[in-house]
Amino acid sequence: MLTNQNIVQPINDTVGTSARMSLKEKIDITRLPQHVAVIMDGNGRWAEQQGQVRVFGHQSGVTSVRETTEAAAELGIKYLTLYAFSTENWNRPKDEVDALMELLVYTIHAETATLNKNNIRLAVIGDTDSLPDACRKVLDEAILNTANNKRMTLILALSYSSRWEIVEATKKIAQQVVEGKLQPKNINAELFSAQLNTSLFPDPELLIRTSGEQRISNFLLWQIAYSEFYFTETLWPDFDKEEFYKAILDYQGRERRFGKTSAQMLQQ
Repeated sequence: MLTNQNIVQPINDTVGTSARMSLKEKIDITRLPQHVAVIMDGNGRWAEQQGQVRVFGHQSGVTSVRETTEAAAELGIKYLTLYAFSTENWNRPKDEVDALMELLVYTIHAETATLNKNNIRLAVIGDTDSLPDACRKVLDEAILNTANNKRMTLILALSYSSRWEIVEATKKIAQQVVEGKLQPKNINAELFSAQLNTSLFPDPELLIRTSGEQRISNFLLWQIAYSEFYFTETLWPDFDKEEFYKAILDYQGRERRFGKTSAQMLQQ
């Protein structure tokens, strides 16, 4: 069982402030991505490096979730999506899955007050019907309790896979066609996007993946069509505000053309 002693305690924000501020001050707040998505990877490997079991890495990763959320909100980013648990993760050992679900319940319950204090709204995407009852209950309560917050939306991808999401969207459209409510000729990208779990959120401009892996892992395949990718060797439990600022600065050094030429972009 997870106990209060197991759970990572809140960080001391005074540690490393000068280093973080030096990076933070370089960021152009007029050119921020509106939506950042993160594939949080490397908890297990980090734990193994510490000579600990994999669950210890997941517990330690809670601090990185807090750091990343705080950094995004402080900068003024409006949407932050964290890939917390994929549909494929159900195939992991039962003890690890059970511990992850317990950690999820504890963390959301413990952090709801902090979300409200920082004016952050919680949202969830994924097949939440497949989550344990306790998880769904605490999620529903946290979503309701933070619904009126406006500073930033924190989106947790839980029991999520992009292929599942796309298939579900296709089923919804097919049903409308069968019922005579929709003509196939009227199906377009905008209509399809409206059927996705993310229909209420803009597509992410920046996708971050930690731990050195360079793959998408079935995450937001439709939505990241024009996202910039940022891969870092840093394992998720070591990902802090400074690492997040590095990703934002790297993003701001990119030229986003959306199929146009550099000359065309300069003329805008």
